Amino acid sequence: MVSLAGPSGFLSPYLHTAKVLLSRQVKAVVPAAASSGHAAVKQRGSSGDSALFSGHFGVRYAHTDIRIPDFSDYRRHEVMDPKKSAQDSSENRRAFSYLVTASTAVVGVYAAKTVVTQFVSSMSASADVLALSKIEIKLSDIPEGKNMTFKWRGKPLFVRHRTEKEITTEASVDLSELRDPQHDKDRVLNPSWVIVIGVCTHLGCVPIANAGDYGGYYCPCHGSHYDASGRIRKGPAPLNLEVPYYEFPDENIVIVG
Repeated sequence: MVSLAGPSGFLSPYLHTAKVLLSRQVKAVVPAAASSGHAAVKQRGSSGDSALFSGHFGVRYAHTDIRIPDFSDYRRHEVMDPKKSAQDSSENRRAFSYLVTASTAVVGVYAAKTVVTQFVSSMSASADVLALSKIEIKLSDIPEGKNMTFKWRGKPLFVRHRTEKEITTEASVDLSELRDPQHDKDRVLNPSWVIVIGVCTHLGCVPIANAGDYGGYYCPCHGSHYDASGRIRKGPAPLNLEVPYYEFPDENIVIVG
């Protein structure tokens, strides 16, 4: 039972609309039995004092016109028969499930590998940067006893063709006299060639080749003297000149970097 009592006036049009909708929207299978003790609708005009809307709605409705969707096209053929036990086809269905799972896993792993590879490749140096990371020098262009300067990775690179006298002199130096002890053979791959980065280890100045008290390199800014092996011998510089990585593809070519 639904009852509503309240002041008349602004509620009267809404009560009338509700009565019409309730009486027309649904169709009862069994007619409603209204109690004789309740009035269906009792209301006054819009200027009345009160309104009453009541009645019985204990009615059952049948939804026989609802169409149930058919999902037969999405079901497996093995489980279509309602009289057949699902256990009889469990092996076939399990094999199919394993196959789908394994295929999905393989595709997922391959996709993840591709994404990771692309991400790592994006952080690698580009081709132009890699090209600048190495320099190839033709050694036959450097006469004996001379030093040539090249630009490598934004820094000066000294390549010195030593004489036999320089090789003998630097190999016989007492390591106890050196500020940064390092034997000459540990700084060169070929005794005839000394390859160092031409940046003073004091404050980053560029030394002058074939100068100084030891005939190697001299930094005029603060007076650091290096020998023909690039080792610091005198002045404020604390370390020897840096030796970069290099290799000799043949006797006339050196690749630095």
